[in-house]
Amino acid sequence: MIAVLFIILGFVMMEVASWFIHKYLMHGPLWFIHKTHHTARKGFFEWNDLFTLLFGSIAMVLIFKGVADLDYRFWIGMGISLYGMVYFIFHDILIHRRFKWLDKPRSKFFMAISNAHRDHHKTNKKEDAVSFGLLLVPFRYFKS
Repeated sequence: MIAVLFIILGFVMMEVASWFIHKYLMHGPLWFIHKTHHTARKGFFEWNDLFTLLFGSIAMVLIFKGVADLDYRFWIGMGISLYGMVYFIFHDILIHRRFKWLDKPRSKFFMAISNAHRDHHKTNKKEDAVSFGLLLVPFRYFKS
């Protein structure tokens, strides 16, 4: 049971950390990397994909450090990894259609996430962006 709590903790911490990192670092001093995500794609990869390697590396270190005893580090790393999988499915497959594996869902929850992300991409400037989370989006997106 405690393992499940640590997985949930890792997942939730990742959403909160992602929001903060996206707003204050990616749209701040790391804009030179993240701006590739706000411009037309010139190939399959973009410089912004480096952030995936960063977050994945953090999860891997935690998993490797905690695997011997299956302690909290292992389970938090699993929660971060789970968040990464959800992010990949929602963001890269369903929203940006980098892979055409699935049809876009029409649920109210997905439409709210999709609309918030669309609003985030209405600008290609670092200062004018809104809605920095993936799963936690402002309530106004659920109203329509």
